[in-house]
Amino acid sequence: MEVGGGGGRDGDLSSELSNFFQVLVLAMASLSYCYYIASRIPTGLFRLLSVLPVIYIFIILPLRLSSANIGGLTAFLLVWLANFKLLLFSVNQGPLSPPPPNLFHFISVACLPIKIKPPSNSSSSTALKKNTNDHVIKKAYNHKTQQVLLVVKVVLLGLIYYALNYKQNFHMSFILVLYCCNMYLQLELLLLISAAPARALFGFELEPQFNEPYLTTSLQDFWGHRWNLMVTSILRPTVYYPIRRISTRLIGSMLAHPTAVMASFVVSGLMHEVMYYYITRVPPTWEVFWFFVLHGVCLVVEGTVKRAFPGKLPLLSAVYGPLAVVFLAVTSVWLFWPQLLRSGVDDKVIAEFFMTLDFVKKKVLMLMQFWHEK
Repeated sequence: MEVGGGGGRDGDLSSELSNFFQVLVLAMASLSYCYYIASRIPTGLFRLLSVLPVIYIFIILPLRLSSANIGGLTAFLLVWLANFKLLLFSVNQGPLSPPPPNLFHFISVACLPIKIKPPSNSSSSTALKKNTNDHVIKKAYNHKTQQVLLVVKVVLLGLIYYALNYKQNFHMSFILVLYCCNMYLQLELLLLISAAPARALFGFELEPQFNEPYLTTSLQDFWGHRWNLMVTSILRPTVYYPIRRISTRLIGSMLAHPTAVMASFVVSGLMHEVMYYYITRVPPTWEVFWFFVLHGVCLVVEGTVKRAFPGKLPLLSAVYGPLAVVFLAVTSVWLFWPQLLRSGVDDKVIAEFFMTLDFVKKKVLMLMQFWHEK
């Protein structure tokens, strides 16, 4: 697939943006129905039946999109996040229960990757006043640091795309490293951009979607506290907690936790297969499913070993971190990437990046020319 500008490519991108706008309108209309009608229906079976048509609509809407980037992100937001939140909503749980105070608040929480920070409570108003200046200074410092890191990540992502445009000159091992870095940076930036409207409109204090995963100290730390935290926060109430409650009654509390962990990773593996289908449009080969099953087993083993030797293994955290990163890299090359690489999605994503860049450049030049003539 040749990378570059052209009227045909501009037309393809314009058509995709038009389809995306239609998907957006239909999604907002569906969530408006949930806010005004489904929320008035008693929780349980009847509310679940009332939201099932919306869940079905969200499943088919991303099929209108052919872009790997736009279609993949839309599928993640609607098919995974929004549908799981609506399932929780049907049983009066999750971020949509009770329903937020207004429609746009409801829509933002339902379909955007946002987790609103709870207001901080101070045990003493005196202590709060005493620490106000320090808190403001620290918050400003952290905000500036995050801005600098964001700029660095944007620059790095651009450099990675330009390097991948010449990937035929690099060894495959180096290309896979670039793919891993690209996936992390692009996911973080796309989720940040998609959450930006909620922050701007409502002034939400949003929790980060990623927490510097390259600094992980273990597999538990990586999957539970650093990587794609929105998925973690939605899998806990929809899969982990219900399975743990049921397992506690059936097989006892000792096996309830590992059973719930495995169930969460099984569901995550299945949903990743679904996401892969929206991106590649080819039947699943189940490699990515087994990637998550393998990591679920390793998490259970890691947790069991830590409980067997309490207070001793944390001393080796400096070793756990690099080993966890190496394990993630090796298993990703083995099971996570093959499906995507066989389908040619990597080349498609690179082409879409440069096509979007050319499209933006042309629109900016047209706008500048318009203002100059005016």
